[in-house]
Amino acid sequence: MSEQKTKGQLLAEEVFYKKKSAFDLWSAEELSAAKEYCGGYMKYLDDAKTEREAVDASIAMLEKEGFRPYKLGDAIHAGDKLYYNNRGKSLYVLSVGTEDINNGVRISASHIDSPRLDLKQHPLFENDNLAYFKTHYYGGIRKYQWATIPLALHGVVIKRNGESVNVRIGDLPGDPVFCITDLLPHLAKDQNAKTLGTAFTGEGLNILIAAAPYMEEDGKPTPASDKVKLSVMAYLNEKYGITESDFMSAELSMVPAGNAVDIGFDRWLIGAYGHDDRVSAYPSLTAIIENKNSPHTLMCILADKEETGSEGVTGMQCSLMVDLINELAKHLFGNPNVIRANSLCLSADVSAGFDPNYPEVHEKRNASLISCGVAMSKYTGSGGKSSTNDAGAELVSLIRSMFEKDGVLWQTGELGKVDQGGGGTVAKYIAKQNIDTVDLGVPVLSMHAPFEVVSKVDVYSAHKAFSAFCK
Repeated sequence: MSEQKTKGQLLAEEVFYKKKSAFDLWSAEELSAAKEYCGGYMKYLDDAKTEREAVDASIAMLEKEGFRPYKLGDAIHAGDKLYYNNRGKSLYVLSVGTEDINNGVRISASHIDSPRLDLKQHPLFENDNLAYFKTHYYGGIRKYQWATIPLALHGVVIKRNGESVNVRIGDLPGDPVFCITDLLPHLAKDQNAKTLGTAFTGEGLNILIAAAPYMEEDGKPTPASDKVKLSVMAYLNEKYGITESDFMSAELSMVPAGNAVDIGFDRWLIGAYGHDDRVSAYPSLTAIIENKNSPHTLMCILADKEETGSEGVTGMQCSLMVDLINELAKHLFGNPNVIRANSLCLSADVSAGFDPNYPEVHEKRNASLISCGVAMSKYTGSGGKSSTNDAGAELVSLIRSMFEKDGVLWQTGELGKVDQGGGGTVAKYIAKQNIDTVDLGVPVLSMHAPFEVVSKVDVYSAHKAFSAFCK
């Protein structure tokens, strides 16, 4: 016979908060739906390793569901499903609602760039019978993580005549891959004595790309100088029609080779490059696609350049979001100042998941746990909340009620212990426009590494969260 609970036990159940995982709360049907949803997400990851590829993959999804391209100045009507392709590197999606536009816009804003190794504008060189690419790393990386792993070459080359050539080598079956070499342990005594942050340098992240010289018609190596470099250019010229000068008008990057994979015997974790932040981009995109009949005007932003400060014409500090709100106001008879004041935004970016291997950098009570749902971060920044948008309690309460109404599994999170480190998102740039904004994203292990880890239930929880926000 079970004992009757005391008054204190009942009170504790009522007033205490206890974080629970999806496996404690979800039905078998909901767990199955999460795995099915993540199949689509993993394909999106494979198709979208750069911001340009993410824009292309996203547009393909949108056009399949009836969204059409928009350009500034076009007429806008209630019920329109539109997308604005900003220079091929960021994307703005609009689902125009039926309610008064002065009620504001529901905005989700994520980014589709990820840390990587960009080729310099004069990248190709030969040294001691080996050919290399020089790189300049993009975003916050730990340099040692990029050595001795297979790398793929992705990007675009704009030739002298204006022709655009897409390059993608290293991900298809039979493709070659590339790598950065490292010392053997037997010769690494001096390297081992250095700190982790200094053992590898930015200028030392050279990509090994070839070893054979260009061969003349007689089957012998050419007498020309830079024989291996010439063999590389001969290949690129034959396959893509480019010359060495075309590197100056190219955007080429080295990214980890290979596709997204299941991790663990139970297959509930996803390992891949680029979770930060395509794990927010995909759920926010699927949410705006699925909520076809929302009365609200919805805007989904897939931004570029977040990893380097959101600068430039494709970053969130560009005025394009405000320009689009002004266009909505003009065509739907609203006041842009009123629209911004009444708008809400989920700044969709990942959270630092609690890693039991490194508990010393987290404060566990306030860390986001894997498989416990999407994480809301009231503030980011560093130290004394420096450089952060600290969302108001009223906004947090409003979003909380949306999630609870729709049964969204969610938790709060922060980026490590106070004074341990820190980071930021696009939230502060959106809040600067008088738009209430709070951060929301999936907890990630090994964030910014070439191989990051997320939970499938957290990805699906993010999709449910953005859908609740759209309703």
